[in-house]
Amino acid sequence: MVKFMENNLLEVGKIVNTHGLRGDVKVVPWMDYPEEFEELSTVWLKTRRELKKLTLSSVKYQKNNLIVKFKEISDINEAEQYKNCVLLAEREELGELPEGVHYIVDLIGLTVVDESGAEIGKIADVFNTGANDIYDVKREGKKNLLLPVIDDVVKNIDIEGGKVTVHIMEGLDDEV
Repeated sequence: MVKFMENNLLEVGKIVNTHGLRGDVKVVPWMDYPEEFEELSTVWLKTRRELKKLTLSSVKYQKNNLIVKFKEISDINEAEQYKNCVLLAEREELGELPEGVHYIVDLIGLTVVDESGAEIGKIADVFNTGANDIYDVKREGKKNLLLPVIDDVVKNIDIEGGKVTVHIMEGLDDEV
């Protein structure tokens, strides 16, 4: 999933190193499907001082990372200064999501309620475990509740209505 930034921009990855002498960079993609990076024409690079628009000229794959060439970065010295910078893309450029798939930014802050409508808390973060996502639900006066995003637990996600309806299975939490 993709995490949020600002002004309708979504975090899509992070530059973790340079690659070669011609300004290519190694990117850890933060997207469910890294091949979607190939569909992007531009991304925004977030530095400490500014957002800088970059044009993608090529994307290659290396294990779980991408090797990306930007038109605006021509050598290793220039690429070096962007290590550990986050890359963002405009929401519109990312295209339509499949049914039942949501951006993390759209889930954070949603109210979590049980099937009777009683409020449990608010989604503070979403983690991916490999098998499924986990909602980190912040609760008033209690420790956070970790809910697996599986059909037996998450019954309905209503982005527009601002809530997620869940079924608390036995053993998930004794304090609910």
